[in-house]
Amino acid sequence: MDELYILAINPGSTSTKIAVFDNTNPIFLKTINHGNEDLKKFSCISEQYEFRKAVILEELRKAEILIEKIKVVVGRGGLVKPIESGVYRINENLIRDLKNSPVGEHASNLGGLIANDLALQLPDAQAFIADPVVVDELCPLARVSGHPAFARKSIFHALNQKAIARTHAKSVLKNYEDLNLIVVHLGGGISIGAHEKGKVIDVNQALDGEGPFSPERSGTLPVSDLANLCFSGTVPKEKVKKMVVGEGGLVAYLGTNSAYEVEQRILRGDQEAKFYFDAMAYQVSKYIGMMAPVLKCNVDAILITGGIAHSKYFVNQIIERTYKIAPVHVYPGEDEMRALAMNGLMVLKGEVVPKIYDK
Repeated sequence: MDELYILAINPGSTSTKIAVFDNTNPIFLKTINHGNEDLKKFSCISEQYEFRKAVILEELRKAEILIEKIKVVVGRGGLVKPIESGVYRINENLIRDLKNSPVGEHASNLGGLIANDLALQLPDAQAFIADPVVVDELCPLARVSGHPAFARKSIFHALNQKAIARTHAKSVLKNYEDLNLIVVHLGGGISIGAHEKGKVIDVNQALDGEGPFSPERSGTLPVSDLANLCFSGTVPKEKVKKMVVGEGGLVAYLGTNSAYEVEQRILRGDQEAKFYFDAMAYQVSKYIGMMAPVLKCNVDAILITGGIAHSKYFVNQIIERTYKIAPVHVYPGEDEMRALAMNGLMVLKGEVVPKIYDK
């Protein structure tokens, strides 16, 4: 089989994950951690672009990857305008919105920018993004918030949710488009999506912490109490935002965003850690239950994925509360790097046609 090198790039707030696949085979995987000393030089995330690109090239050089063999560079899609699921060729419109996001600043915006620049430096490479966090397939009823001044938005772990859904469908010899699934991503943020025949018709807005609380997010808070706090004059706006995203959830209750650390504390007899870890599992289970009637209780499976899915203690609590809805399948960790690469490979093989971002 001809060598088809695909480079996947997934920037996070303090790290950049890169992977090189030869067809379906991973030949290089690396998580590049960025120290505070490196990142504090930059006033905003977009300014980190050249720094992160140089680090990626250096890691590829040290790994002796022949970059001229790379045919596709796929970057993690960022906070652009809402779009349908799929692979998007990077064009000027997309570059504009990755640089000046209409939704908000996020490290994932750098993925497409770096992918495009690297592809331009290679003799025969194309650049894409795939299933960014702003994938929007919500049904009309799901957009209604309860007041016309607000509309519910779709911002969630689309790449991993879609990848795991397709992986599960393949394992049961079905097409993703033929199944109804509830997919749960358990990470620093938590998203729970109702997948109806290949479309995520309802999902909590995980970026801003809607839904269950998570290691770093407060989740959906009592509205009146939050409004009173915002107008109390005692807490600045930026502090309130930090309370909701970044310093909420387990961070607020237990002083850590590490689910592994919390579980170790539980094993040592820490009852406070157990209480709040159990509460998080309780809320996740509750939101899974909320998605069942969205699918008219016709649910083929509940899929649990993400880093916290490695915790049998946490996952078993969810299973105990939800197994009567549908069979529960656990896919620990994230499949995002492979998902990015496989989306690129499908384009190379002509199995999918890349979409055009024409916002």
